[in-house]
Amino acid sequence: MTQGLHNLVAPAGARQAKKRLGRGRGSGLGKTSGRGHKGQKKTKSGNVRVGFEGGQLPLARRLPKVGFKNFDFKVSYAPINLGRLGERFPAGATVDPAALVAAGLINPKDQVKVLAAGELKHKLALKVHAISAAARQKLEALGGTVELLAKPAVKPTAKAAAGKAG
Repeated sequence: MTQGLHNLVAPAGARQAKKRLGRGRGSGLGKTSGRGHKGQKKTKSGNVRVGFEGGQLPLARRLPKVGFKNFDFKVSYAPINLGRLGERFPAGATVDPAALVAAGLINPKDQVKVLAAGELKHKLALKVHAISAAARQKLEALGGTVELLAKPAVKPTAKAAAGKAG
C-alpha cells in the first residue's frame, strides 16, 4: 500500500461508535437513556450552568470576600539579567528602556529591573527603573554606572476612583 494523505487510516480503537440512546432494553441504554430516574437532569433542558446548586446560595456567594487586592496600583517589572545585557550590548554602551525594546528584550510598556544572574565582562551605563543590590555591585566593580529612572505616576482606574469616593 502506498503512503500518502489520500489513504490515511485511523489506528484501531481511535474511533468509537456514537452511543445510540433510547433504542430498547437490549441496547443497555433504553428507557431512561442513561439519565437515571427522575431529577432535574433527566430531561433535555435539565442541564444547568456551572456552579448552580439547585437554588441554594452558591459557594462563590457564601464565602466571605476579604483581603486587599492592589490590582489598580500594581507595578510589574520586566526582569533582565546582567549576563544578557553583556551579550547584547558592547562595552561602554548606554542601556535604557528604548535600547532594550529595540533589542527585543522587553515590551514597551514594561518597567525594567536588572538582576545579577550571569557574568558581565565589560562596563555599561544603565538607565533603568530598578536594580538589585548584587547587580549594582557587579556593575560598579567593572566601572559601570547606574541611573534610576523615575517611576511613572500610577493613575487609578475608574473603579479604584469610585471606591475612594464612596
